[in-house]
Amino acid sequence: MMRRPADRQRARVYAWEDAEVAPRGGGTQPFGRAQPMVDAIWRDLGLRHPPAVEPLPRQSRRLQADANRLRLRLPPEWPDWLLLHELAHALSSTAEGHSDGHGPRFMGLYLQLLERYMRLPAAALAPSLRAAGIAWDPAARPLFLEPGRGD
Repeated sequence: MMRRPADRQRARVYAWEDAEVAPRGGGTQPFGRAQPMVDAIWRDLGLRHPPAVEPLPRQSRRLQADANRLRLRLPPEWPDWLLLHELAHALSSTAEGHSDGHGPRFMGLYLQLLERYMRLPAAALAPSLRAAGIAWDPAARPLFLEPGRGD
């Protein structure tokens, strides 16, 4: 069994997100809007083969949502910023399950999405990221676009 490295930034990212991103969100969206939004954002980023949107299992108590390269699971209603968070997971993972969790690649991609689709400038968010001790890669690219990995 392959062990994943510890997701050292996870708790800090969630706390930062609650303080800095969630208050700037635009409200909740119904599940039915998710796949068209994922498809549009994926296309806008110049990518093919977006992840499939699926309902989050009803018995899921601890997860708000989850995602990997192939699928994104959401509850019946979700805050708009949550879709961008999960898309950053899809962009920072592969079909084989490789991911940096909430690491620098994920955060770099998440900041790019926040800036592009919620108009939250990365430069304005940077001080709060530094204060929270969160590392990010401003030049992050989707993991599956690395040489030798397909889209």
